[in-house]
Amino acid sequence: MTETETDLPRIGSGTKAERLRSEKQGDHMRRIARTLAACFLGMIAGGLSFYFGGTPNELAVQPNALLSLVLLAAAIVVQRHLFILLRLDTPRLGGKDWFYQGFMTFALWFITQTILLTTSVR
Repeated sequence: MTETETDLPRIGSGTKAERLRSEKQGDHMRRIARTLAACFLGMIAGGLSFYFGGTPNELAVQPNALLSLVLLAAAIVVQRHLFILLRLDTPRLGGKDWFYQGFMTFALWFITQTILLTTSVR
């Protein structure tokens, strides 16, 4: 290559690279928002499950334990509607993505409810 060829900026490739980079950053921010939504919904569902589950007995079992699972399922279902409100691309999400969202909600629900049950005053 001659000196003049290396000094000239590439007109087409710079704009395409910048567009790809901005798209990747936008996708990354949307994934972070979806994960945060799943985590917060899991924590809220865990707190509500503890509150509405009733006073735990000596084995830390609540009388309305089935209601906890219903609240967990509701939190997972509410995510789709929340994503629509937040304008996150729900049609682009596949089965693996929804499984991840559901698992994150379940994990934070389980952690929150377990902490609340083990630290509750009997």
